Amino acid sequence: MGRRGLTHRTLAGMLWMSYGKAAYAILQLVVLGVLARLLTPGQFGVVSAALVVIGLSSIVSQLGLGPALVQRPQLEPRHLDTAFTASLLLGLALGALIWLSAPIAAGFLHMDGVTPVLRALAWVFPIIGLGTVSSSVLSRELKFSWLANLEGATYGIGFGAVGITGALLGWGVCALVAGQIGQALVKTAVLLWKLPPSPRLTIERAALTDLVYFGGGFTVAKVANYVAQQGDKVVTGRFLGPEALGFFGRAYSLMSAPAYAFGAMLDQVLFPAMAKVQNDTVRLAAAYRRGVALIALVVLAPSATMILLAPELVHVVLGARWSDVVIPFQILGIGMLFRTSYKMSDSIARSTGVVYRRAWRQIIYAALVVLGAWIGQHWGIAGVAWGSLAALTVNFIVMAELSLDVAKISWREFWGAHRSAALLTVASFPVVLGATVVARQAGFPALLVLIAVGAVQLAVCGLLIWRLPGIFLGRDGQWMLDTMRAFVRKRSRQADPAPDAQPAFDAPGAGENP
Repeated sequence: MGRRGLTHRTLAGMLWMSYGKAAYAILQLVVLGVLARLLTPGQFGVVSAALVVIGLSSIVSQLGLGPALVQRPQLEPRHLDTAFTASLLLGLALGALIWLSAPIAAGFLHMDGVTPVLRALAWVFPIIGLGTVSSSVLSRELKFSWLANLEGATYGIGFGAVGITGALLGWGVCALVAGQIGQALVKTAVLLWKLPPSPRLTIERAALTDLVYFGGGFTVAKVANYVAQQGDKVVTGRFLGPEALGFFGRAYSLMSAPAYAFGAMLDQVLFPAMAKVQNDTVRLAAAYRRGVALIALVVLAPSATMILLAPELVHVVLGARWSDVVIPFQILGIGMLFRTSYKMSDSIARSTGVVYRRAWRQIIYAALVVLGAWIGQHWGIAGVAWGSLAALTVNFIVMAELSLDVAKISWREFWGAHRSAALLTVASFPVVLGATVVARQAGFPALLVLIAVGAVQLAVCGLLIWRLPGIFLGRDGQWMLDTMRAFVRKRSRQADPAPDAQPAFDAPGAGENP
């Protein structure tokens, strides 16, 4: 694949996944807002506790076979047959294990209501196992538009239709469980229809070895990362109770929804794209630096505004009875850039196969999250949030160090990629703060405050970028803008791509510092 061809396919993937993740995030906020008004914090807490166990088990259930299919330079039919059979068998085994061990997990979490929830969700494992190979092959083939539509549609059917309907009918906790199972069923069914697997159930030892070497390191890192993401919730539920977990869980979800959506979008696109050029360090370095700069430009200024508008945001999305979510949300929001940016580091580490170097860093991250949450729980959910933020900051730094080593980039260049975003945030925030104070003093409703201040931020940032692009957009932002223009012209067939629009996976040009 040519350099410009890969760049434009990657850019098209980003646009499609941006659309998909934006739709997914909006839909998630709407569904969350509806369910928050129909269910209690305690009910959310019970399901959150069960999903901690389910999420961890789902990582182990696949042994990283799906990502191994994406990353592997040469993929043969024997790898596909082996991965499908192994995924199905592992899903059945994990489902049975969760069913049998549900009372033990409930006892550890000190929540008796978790047992039936875990046993119902155990059926998710064999369902997911059936669709693992199909999903991975579509990702490897860069079918981003199709995957983006699938993600949003299945969430809407599962939680938007089944979950909300169940909540309206008074199902309580079962409404959330039904939504989770419904999403898994629909997604797997569509994947199998789109890309049916081979009917042969076979495991070839050599093929399994090829996949498990990468998958093993991936799984260790994924488990550690999941423990890091859920460790603060486990500590909160165990020591502060289900209601506190309900508040903290909603704060975490509200904060992570946009960060996760954007970070996951980049990861889904860049992991298979960078895997195709995993042996070309210069092209990897260019893609990584530009990706980091793009993340900072998109995330940094909005995250500052979200922290400022936390009372209005919580009131609009969750309702008046969730005011205890505001403080932990603001604390966790400080790390929104770190939470998004380390996804980029994850992508380059996995695409180049350094999964074991990634794994030990994620183990440290998990340990720090649990330790920080345990120390912080003495000061309530706000203390847990501060402990989680401290661990996240350390993880951001150590994962960046790994990426810089793989891509052969200096720390100076890494921090320089954030400079324009930082200047844009500093320059726009005083105006945003003034608009917020005026709107609040005028007695605007919470929704109107959000709309008005959001419009002010867009206008100010747009004006600064338009008038001083060299300062507030930077070379990487300008490259993205030039490449986007070239991409649009190519798609519309109105003109040839701009000659100065350099491919993302190409080396820096003669006019750039390497």
